[in-house]
Amino acid sequence: MRQMSEALQHDIVIVGGGGAGLRAAIAVAQLDPNLSLAVVSKVYPMRSHTVAAEGGAAAVIKDNDSFEAHCYDTISGSDWLADQDAVELFVDEAPRELIQMEHWGCPWNREPDGRVSVRPFGGMTIERTWFASDKTGFHMLHTLFQTLLQYDAVKRYDEWFATKLLIEDGRCQGVVAIEMRTGQIRCIKAKAVILSTGGAGRIFPFTTNGAIKTGDGTALAYKAGVPLKDMEFVQYHPTGLPGTGILITEAARGEGGVLLNKHGERYLKDYDLGEPLEVDDPKHPQKRTMELGPRDRLCQAFMKEHEKGNTIESPFGDVVHLDIRHIGEKKINKLLPFVRELAKNYAGIDPVHEPIPVRPVVHYMMGGIHTDIDTATPMPGLYAVGECACISINGANRLGSNSLTKLLVFGKRAGVAAAKYVRSCGKFDDSSLESQTASEQARIAAIFNRTSGNERIAAVRGDMHHAMESGAGIYRHDATLATTCEKLAMVRKRLGNIQLDDRSNCFNTELTTMLELENMVDIAEAVAHSARQRTESRGSHQRTDFPERDDQKFLKHSMAYRTEDGTPRVEYLDVVITKWPPAKRVYGEKPIESGA
Repeated sequence: MRQMSEALQHDIVIVGGGGAGLRAAIAVAQLDPNLSLAVVSKVYPMRSHTVAAEGGAAAVIKDNDSFEAHCYDTISGSDWLADQDAVELFVDEAPRELIQMEHWGCPWNREPDGRVSVRPFGGMTIERTWFASDKTGFHMLHTLFQTLLQYDAVKRYDEWFATKLLIEDGRCQGVVAIEMRTGQIRCIKAKAVILSTGGAGRIFPFTTNGAIKTGDGTALAYKAGVPLKDMEFVQYHPTGLPGTGILITEAARGEGGVLLNKHGERYLKDYDLGEPLEVDDPKHPQKRTMELGPRDRLCQAFMKEHEKGNTIESPFGDVVHLDIRHIGEKKINKLLPFVRELAKNYAGIDPVHEPIPVRPVVHYMMGGIHTDIDTATPMPGLYAVGECACISINGANRLGSNSLTKLLVFGKRAGVAAAKYVRSCGKFDDSSLESQTASEQARIAAIFNRTSGNERIAAVRGDMHHAMESGAGIYRHDATLATTCEKLAMVRKRLGNIQLDDRSNCFNTELTTMLELENMVDIAEAVAHSARQRTESRGSHQRTDFPERDDQKFLKHSMAYRTEDGTPRVEYLDVVITKWPPAKRVYGEKPIESGA
């Protein structure tokens, strides 16, 4: 590795160039154009994973919808683990943010009379999901990126990989990053840092997440002493393509698609998700309830069908069928063209004529870096937003289409909060920052130059994957979680025995993959240990040895703190309840419209 060069300096550094990071950057630039702002991203921003989101973004816009209904859907969908003050803020701000996206050029689908179209989405009792065909994330990311380009104060560091937070006087004062083109280790000083690096689905082997989603920002905060909140809650999406894990959006079910077992039955009727009605309108509330129940319930239903022998064998594991043939070719081409393209290219079938084979796949991390509702972490000067952060509005189960809105609402809040913090604080003592950078350079050089070791990245990563999939999947048990924790401890020890073959400086992807693996092991251990200590079933966390929800003991957020040997210490924090007291999650019935 090349020696570090002179330190760079900005007022604010944003790590991550996806939707949350770009929205934060725009907010900073609009609030104070005189602030020096940097966006550090390990990929070109338009390759960030926001681009892969398909279905839509939720916000109240129709006359038959309400603030209370969106709040209640989100809170009940979270199995009452969401902080209700954060949910209320989110729901209130959501329409303004999506209208702002409209003004910036996001091409939302329209009704014939010109009003914004909305579609049904899982766990939402009312249609409130705005969409741009089935490429919503693609259009949102383009809109944000082209908006950001007009602000000259923003300096982009594309294809720079952040490896360490710089901490002095208990404050975050910048990052260390590798300039991937040259291999140089650089110190980037800042008065505030915003982490917006996305989730960590790649800790599992079968996921909708792209290769870049390795939990980098989450691990940076965790190593710096910031707790990770609710890490045991990992969302599986019910409709991933077998073999690849590519997502078939919930919008396919929102437009009327149905899930069928090997007998051709809509099996979800057997799992307290509503009854099918013989009506022509697929958006009828009761007819849509089954396939548009919350994601955790649908994935659990798949596992039960598998136990009954009702799933369909395939070369890549058992599947069920997602049938959209009855929707018709014209409507599929208009509203679900990307679904048709993906099914043709990656499953070899045309959904106009054949059902799509699907199975549950890891999709989203509900947990993340602990923040308050202004996205501030417990460490002064450090903020987090997007999937890497836990604010928390998702609780034990995120509702589909809340995540794209979340990155806008809290992306803006992160930018505003960081800018105000920077303007209010004086000069910091940064005398140790360059020595910290030198220490990090030495650490990375030791990995790069290691000449002994018989381990390879793929083998170690594969064992991590197997440990997570076998013990911390959709259903969990103390025995399987204990085994997973033991296996992950062994994986951690093997990291120091990995030898790299690539000695080049320019785009050394083997080195960055190694650093990503270190991050993923940290995240995997936080997930597994948090899951083992939560001895109840709630949302996406299902314990076969503790099948009931336990509000008396576990109406709390888990808080995982990294210890010296890497294993987490788990503590708990009360959930914020405002006016929706915990109740049973019920689907297929009339929703409660307001809390008492």
